Amino acid sequence: MKSIASSLLTAAALLAGSAFAAAPAASAKPDLAKGEASYTAVCAACHAADGNSTTPVNPKLAQQHPEYLAKQLQEFKSGKRANAVMSGMVAALSDDDMRNISYWLASKQAKPGFAKDKDSVALGERIYRGGIPDRQVAACAGCHAPNGAGIPSQYPRLSGQHADYTAAQLVAFRDGARKNSAQMTGVAAKMNDREIKAVADYIAGLR
Repeated sequence: MKSIASSLLTAAALLAGSAFAAAPAASAKPDLAKGEASYTAVCAACHAADGNSTTPVNPKLAQQHPEYLAKQLQEFKSGKRANAVMSGMVAALSDDDMRNISYWLASKQAKPGFAKDKDSVALGERIYRGGIPDRQVAACAGCHAPNGAGIPSQYPRLSGQHADYTAAQLVAFRDGARKNSAQMTGVAAKMNDREIKAVADYIAGLR
């Protein structure tokens, strides 16, 4: 899983329930040992051994909602979420493999991140908490929670996510490169580069 900046998040995904609906429920209990083994073999090189990627363009996956992770993996495999690197990585994974990986990652503790641009943090906070009313951009907090925790089965966790990754995902939604959430495409379409960068940096510092 090399850089997936061109694909597009996480993050910042500020999503709608239909966009990130839970993956179909499986009857069997997730096998965390198998999940760890599959993750180590396929994913760890780019996302770190514990899911806390240290590469800004590769998302942190630890403590992410498992339904969201499974859905994204399935959509990389189906092509609904286009990314050549990720599509290749998940090609041989079964639905059970994806589910096991997702639940194992959900069990790992996410490491906090930090906002870095003091000049834009106020703008980022304003957008995240209050949206951009004159352009009908909803507050990110409405779906992703004030602390970025998201809502299980519906909206992904954003807190502490790398700002570079979150910004890249918003740009990809805006520009049509990422097409697996009509709601996020609509949100990002109304944001300029400065606003995207500011909210992404703010999200990195949430905890």
